[in-house]
Amino acid sequence: MKKVDRFVLGSFIGPLILTFFIVLIVLVLQFLWMYVDELAGKGLEFKILGELLFQFTLTFVPMALPLAILLASLMTFGNMGEHLELTALKSSGISLQRIMRPLMVFISLIVIGSFFFSNNVLPYSTRKARTLLHDIRNKRPELNIQPGVFYDGIDGFSIKIRDRDHETNLMHNILIYDHRERRGNYSVTTADSGYMVVTPDRTGLVLTLYNGYSHTEMDESSRRLSDRTFPSRRNTFDEQVITVELTGFELIRSDESLFGSHSGMLNISELSTEIDSLHRGFNDRVSTYFNEFKSNKLYRSDQSASTPEREPGHDRAPPAPFNTEKAFNQVQGDARLAALRHAMDNVKNASNFIDEKGALLHNEVNFIRRYENDWHRKFTLPFSCLVFFFIGAPLGAIIRKGGLGTPAVISILFFVIYYVISLSGEKLGREDHLSSFAGMWLSSFVLLPAGVILTYMATTDSVIMSSETYTNFGKRFYNYLRRVTRLR
Repeated sequence: MKKVDRFVLGSFIGPLILTFFIVLIVLVLQFLWMYVDELAGKGLEFKILGELLFQFTLTFVPMALPLAILLASLMTFGNMGEHLELTALKSSGISLQRIMRPLMVFISLIVIGSFFFSNNVLPYSTRKARTLLHDIRNKRPELNIQPGVFYDGIDGFSIKIRDRDHETNLMHNILIYDHRERRGNYSVTTADSGYMVVTPDRTGLVLTLYNGYSHTEMDESSRRLSDRTFPSRRNTFDEQVITVELTGFELIRSDESLFGSHSGMLNISELSTEIDSLHRGFNDRVSTYFNEFKSNKLYRSDQSASTPEREPGHDRAPPAPFNTEKAFNQVQGDARLAALRHAMDNVKNASNFIDEKGALLHNEVNFIRRYENDWHRKFTLPFSCLVFFFIGAPLGAIIRKGGLGTPAVISILFFVIYYVISLSGEKLGREDHLSSFAGMWLSSFVLLPAGVILTYMATTDSVIMSSETYTNFGKRFYNYLRRVTRLR
């Protein structure tokens, strides 16, 4: 490896690692911002949170790589241009393409690695992350009884307290409604004070109540309403201990096969098999619906007379075409009106049939396109790394501005453009306005020519990004207008 190649690679790898982790952290923070309400108050262990963040971090890697490559290439070539290193290399007879060549090989290896990561690691991580997130969502929140508010988090009970001493955890003015028998507020317990303790294995709750009473209405459901006397029992206590079983507060891990058939959790081979099965099922349904429409909705005929048999040796003559106008003219009076109404009903039924089956088929197409889009995404995300490199490297050589400020602004601008085009193309493909191939590759088809144009401009030392270019153009245009005004 030549010194130029080592120099360029050394200048690129450092910013790439830095920007990759910066983008990854931003994506993880975005995830936490979206799901903080579902994670807070669940009493999750750090091990569970760490596993969740680790698995979701792996799912963000294919998305973080293109932006990191764009930002790193802008920083690298911007720094080289700002410190006149590009000028020195070009004056030595080394072209920009030769300077970019080691990075082209390096980015190509990253593209291959990103593809295998998306195909093998990403489905596994997505399945693990989504299953764990599903289990956390179903986990009940920790016991957090707030003063002045009824707490219904414990099955069969509704608890309210006036206030709590946070140092001793002593609760005051406790009111407990027992709903375990599903008979309404048949049992009420009040206490002057008390403690609430969760057992070490988190399977039970121990309530120790002081100076109170319990009021319980007796069950009279077996007696007629006119015969009921509404008896009740009142018990006074100085100390009472109530043990309640807690369910749903522990994290129950689901089987990972729960989301195994989701499109984002399959590799290319599994997606191809699933897409083929979905297409076969879709074609069978289309054929079934069409045959049903053709036989029952499109046209009906009642043949009351059979076709006379011909003697052997004689060819059967083709049936004469059915003349609807002639048949209609033969019908008179009320029969004609009844025929028209019958025909209109048939048309309405056929139209309703088409609308109903068309909506079902449209939803099925959307479902199939989701799998096709995920199949193409295995290729488009790795390929976008190459596209962003051919945008970032020449653009950095043109603007000749290093650091993290200007390259970050330009990188975010291009990434937003890519993201908007990608989402639009994916939606158009899902709605069947474009093919899945055209929709998913639309952003690459749009930005790749931009990369080629920027590479050409950087090779020819274009000054399109220089402020002096536009200043001089403005001066020349102003002088031209003055000359034209004088000639008039």
